[in-house]
Amino acid sequence: MTDITSLRPLFAILVSAVAIPVILSLKRRPNVREGVTITVAVAKFAIVASMVPGVLSGMRYVFSFGQLATGIELAFRVDALGLLFGLLASLLWIVTSFYSIGYMRGLDEHAQTRYFASFAASLASAVGVAFASNLLTLFVCYELLTVSTYPLVTHDETDEARAAGRKYLAYTFGGGVAVLGGTVLVFVLAGTTAFTPGGLEGLATADPTLARAAFALLAAGFGVKAALMPVHSWLPDAMVAPTPVSGLLHAVAVVKSGVFGIARVVLDVYGTGTMEQLGVGLPLAAIAAFTLLTASIIALRQDNLKRRLAYSTISQLSYIVLGLGLLHGQALTGGLLHIPAHAFMKLTLFFCAGAIHVETHTDDISDMAGIGKRMPLTMAAFAVAAAGMAGIPLVAGFVSKWYLVIGALSLNGGLVFAAALLVSGVLNIAYFWPIVYQAYFESPDGHDEKPLLEGPLGGRDEVRADGGNDHASDDADDHSDEGGVPKPEHVDHLGKHDEEHEHHGGPPAGGWDDRGWRGGESTWFMLGPILTAATLSLLLGTVPYTAVFLRIVDTIVGNLPGVMA
Repeated sequence: MTDITSLRPLFAILVSAVAIPVILSLKRRPNVREGVTITVAVAKFAIVASMVPGVLSGMRYVFSFGQLATGIELAFRVDALGLLFGLLASLLWIVTSFYSIGYMRGLDEHAQTRYFASFAASLASAVGVAFASNLLTLFVCYELLTVSTYPLVTHDETDEARAAGRKYLAYTFGGGVAVLGGTVLVFVLAGTTAFTPGGLEGLATADPTLARAAFALLAAGFGVKAALMPVHSWLPDAMVAPTPVSGLLHAVAVVKSGVFGIARVVLDVYGTGTMEQLGVGLPLAAIAAFTLLTASIIALRQDNLKRRLAYSTISQLSYIVLGLGLLHGQALTGGLLHIPAHAFMKLTLFFCAGAIHVETHTDDISDMAGIGKRMPLTMAAFAVAAAGMAGIPLVAGFVSKWYLVIGALSLNGGLVFAAALLVSGVLNIAYFWPIVYQAYFESPDGHDEKPLLEGPLGGRDEVRADGGNDHASDDADDHSDEGGVPKPEHVDHLGKHDEEHEHHGGPPAGGWDDRGWRGGESTWFMLGPILTAATLSLLLGTVPYTAVFLRIVDTIVGNLPGVMA
C-alpha cells in the first residue's frame, strides 16, 4: 500500500462541522437552512467518493495533526475499511436529509434548526470514526458521536425522551471508558495504537492474559453501540426519537460505529492470527449468535413497529459481529458486506414507519391491517427491505448472509453458527411477513392479533416509540411552555393529542382511503428517500460489484495476511 498525504480526509470531516454554525444562523430561513444541509451532504459524499478509485488501487490518504505525546498521534487515514463506513454514512446522509425535510415539516416539529445542526455534527463525528488512523483518534471521534447524537435522542423533550437520553449517555459513555481502558492497555503492550492490517506485532508476543483483557475492554466498549446483549437495552428505548433519528441510530452512524470499532479491533489491532492464538474469536462469535437469536425472538413480541425494528437491528448487527468472530475469509466478507446491506434495508424500514406515522398517526402493527390500500408504495418498499432482512434472493441481505453461512460451514464446529443464521432468517420472516401480509390481504375488521407472541414484553405494555410531536412549531411558540418543552397535550407519542383531530392511530371510520400507486399517499420528500433506499437494497442484492461496496470489502479482506479464503 502507498500512503499519500492529503487534505481530503480532513475536508470530508470538516465540511459538515463547518456547516453547523451556518445552519444555526438560518433558524428564520428554513428553506435556505435545508438547502445548506443538502448541499453540504452532497459535498461530503463527493469528497469521500473521490477517494474510492485510489483506495481500490492500493492507496491510502493520510492527514496528521502531529503527535500529542510520544507514540500518540492525532491522525486520519482513508483505507478500504474506513472508506466502507465513510462512503456509506455520507451517502445515506443525503437520503436522510431529504426525508428529514418531509418528516419534520409534515409533523410541524419544534426545534428543527437544532435538529439539522445536530445531524451535521453527528455525520462529522461518524466520518471521523471511519477515517481515524489509530485507537486514540477513534476514541475521540467515538465520544464526540455520543455527544452530538444526544440532542437527537432527546429531541421530543418529554420525560420519556430525557430518560432515554440519560440511559443512552450512561451506556455509551460507559462503553467509551472501556474503549479508553483497552486503548491504554494496547499501547502499554504494543507501544502503539496505530491500525495495521494483520494486527500489531507487539500484541502477538505480549502477555496473553493482558492481551485478552485489552480485547475484552475494546469489544465490550464498542459492543455497547453495536447493541450486543446484555448492553443493548438503550437502543429500543431510544426509539422515542423522531424516525429520521432512528434511521441515523440504526443505519447511518451510531450502531454502525460500534460494529466498525469491533472490525478495527479484530482486523487492524489484533489481526486474525493473534485473535486465533488468544482464542478470543469464538467467544465473540458465541455472544453474537446468542444476541441474534434472542433479539429475533423478542422482536416477535413487539406490537409497536419501531420497537420491533429496534430488536431486529440488535439481531442484524450481530450478523456482522459473528462474521468478524469467525475469522474466516468468506465470513469476514459477509460480515463486512452486511454493514451497507443492513443500512440500506433498515433505513428503508424506518423511513416507512415514519411515513406511516406522519400520514396516519399509526404506530402499532395491530392497527395496520389493510394499510397497503392507503400507502401502497410505502408498504411495497417495506416488503422489499423485509425480504432482504430475511435473506431472500435479489435483495442485499441475501448476498451478505450467503457469504456468512458459507464461511461458517467452512470451519470446524461452524455448523452451529450456520444453524443460528438460518434460524434467525426464519424468525425474520416470522416477524416481518405478518406486517406485509396484513397490509395488503387483511382488513381492519378481520385480521389476526399482533404481536405474534403475547406476553409482558409485547409492545402494548411499552411506552410508545413513534418519535413525533405532531403540532410543535420550530420556535415552539404555540404548543410549548416557556422552556420550549412541548406541552403534554400536544405529544401524541404518549397517546395524548389535541381534541380537534378526529383520527389518531389506526384506520379512520369507514376504513383506509385508496390512494393508488402514483404517490398520493405522502409527499415525495418522504417517498423519494424510501424508494431510493429500497432501490439501493436491490442494487446491492443484484449487482453488488457494480454497487462498489463488495469491491471495497474484497479489497479489505484481500489485504489481510493469513486469512483463509
